[in-house]
Parts: sequence; C-alpha cells; structure tokens
Amino acid sequence: MNKQSQQDSLQQMQRQAKSMARMRKRSNYSPLMGLGAFGVIGWSVTLPSVAGAFVGMWLERVAPQRFSWPLALLLAGLVFGLLMAFVWLQQQQKQTLEQNENAGGQVND
Repeated sequence: MNKQSQQDSLQQMQRQAKSMARMRKRSNYSPLMGLGAFGVIGWSVTLPSVAGAFVGMWLERVAPQRFSWPLALLLAGLVFGLLMAFVWLQQQQKQTLEQNENAGGQVND
C-alpha cells in the first residue's frame, strides 16, 4: 500500500466513524433499525416470488402451456422483488446522505 492509499483509507474510516457517532447521538436511533431493513428487504423479495408461484400454479390448471407457469412466474416475482429492494435501498441511502449533509458531515458513496 502506498502512502496516498493509506491516507485515503484513513480518511474514509474517519468519515465512517463520524457518521456512526452522529447516528448514535440521534434521539430516534436504535441498533435494531438494521434488522428492520433486513426484514423489509426480505419481504419485498419473498412476497412477489411466492405470489408468482401461486399465480403460476393457478395458471397451470387454467391455461396449461409447454413451459412451467409456476417456475416462470416465480422467477418473474424474484426479479420484481429484487428490483423493489434495490429501489428501496437507494431511497434509504439518499435519505441518509441528505441527513448527513444537513448535519454537516461528509460521506462517500
């Protein structure tokens, strides 16, 4: 590691530490917020996937095709759920960055 990359790493760690300290000082901060994020992401992927599989099973009985409706709609639900989770994470990251900027901190992407 050269000197410049060590300084960059040190500065990044300092910014992260300041950001964590600001989060702890917030009155509505809870360490369980991270677990809540896992729950939101999990359900946003699980529900569309399971719904796709059930709709696929129904379509298998109503309109049979050469391909598997449950598998096709399960994958479609999975893709949709992953996109929803990605969008939610982007929104949360944007909110966090805005809050940090309003608090006077600097945070890298």
